Amino acid sequence: MTATLPSPATWADRTGRALMAVDAVATLVAFAGGVMNMVNASDDRLMVEGWRTFGYLVFAGMWAMLALRPRRHPGFWELILLQKILVTIWAFAIGAVPEAQTASFIDLGLVVTTILAYVLCRGWYAWRTTLPTQPVGVTG
Repeated sequence: MTATLPSPATWADRTGRALMAVDAVATLVAFAGGVMNMVNASDDRLMVEGWRTFGYLVFAGMWAMLALRPRRHPGFWELILLQKILVTIWAFAIGAVPEAQTASFIDLGLVVTTILAYVLCRGWYAWRTTLPTQPVGVTG
């Protein structure tokens, strides 16, 4: 007999997915800003601006994948949260450095929305071998 896990409520699942979609879109906006920073960067900042800018695409993609299938990507939630929590702590710790204050609050917002979506979508189910039952009209 195969046990099934209870699915999140439809409203919770949709809300969590919407939060991840918003984070993905916001990160694409940050990518566009990063491209402008790359264009205007001095030679000594060019590599770090490129690294940061291309990283936005990775995070936007991960949030989009979680929005589409929140319980099918073991480790995505946790990796995003680990990176964003560490960056937030670092930004608050070095608060007087240019960009740190802005980054600390942006990343804190991303941590909050990702944790909220993780709980609403039951993101930890991605690690289970038994698939949860699905709300009507919702996949993965």
